[in-house]
Amino acid sequence: MRKWDELPKFMRTDEVKQYYDILIRHEKELRLKRYFDILLSMILLVILSPVMFVISIAIKLDSPGPVIYKQVRVTQYGKKFHILKFRTMVQNADKMGTQVTISQDSRLTRVGKVIRGCRIDEFPQLINVLRGEMSFVGTRPEVRKYVDRYTDEMMATLLMPAGVTSLASISFKDEDDTLAIYLQNGKPLDDAYVNEVLPKKMNYNLSYLNECCFCFDIKIMIKTVMKVLLS
Repeated sequence: MRKWDELPKFMRTDEVKQYYDILIRHEKELRLKRYFDILLSMILLVILSPVMFVISIAIKLDSPGPVIYKQVRVTQYGKKFHILKFRTMVQNADKMGTQVTISQDSRLTRVGKVIRGCRIDEFPQLINVLRGEMSFVGTRPEVRKYVDRYTDEMMATLLMPAGVTSLASISFKDEDDTLAIYLQNGKPLDDAYVNEVLPKKMNYNLSYLNECCFCFDIKIMIKTVMKVLLS
């Protein structure tokens, strides 16, 4: 981790400091977390490469457009990066609606619905993990316009790299239901996400910072796999 004085100015607040003091005490575990990310991402990329090849062909045959979808997200210390996913929507979907996606989104392709439901679309993020832009466990990365709406306390989640999975991902179950209600009432999904969904997810993300340790990461990863297999 960076020294406190080296953090971006927008993060050097009293609200962030309390979480920084917790994480700095786990600096050795955070190094172990990074070594683990590198090793596991390399192994999984080799093992899953045949599956990813087949998925790439399926996406290409299903609809026009690129196989990999890239979007600018925000990770550790407010840095921007391109998150990688298998494309699950029609080409130029970003120009056809909000950046929030629900399960019944009309922009989803046939293959997209399947791989999104199994979270297979996240496989390319192994490259993000290997690069150090993400970690296996951490706060899911948001687009800049949502990060700009963070409270001072929420900024503490940027002390660590963004995650492929998170405590919020396995514990918060009402996101689609909340967004669907807003959609039915003709209200903007972006407002619903920022005002209703994001604060609830951030409660889990901030709780993770309080309990952050390598063993806890392993538990979250196991629970994520179990959730996907049982869904």
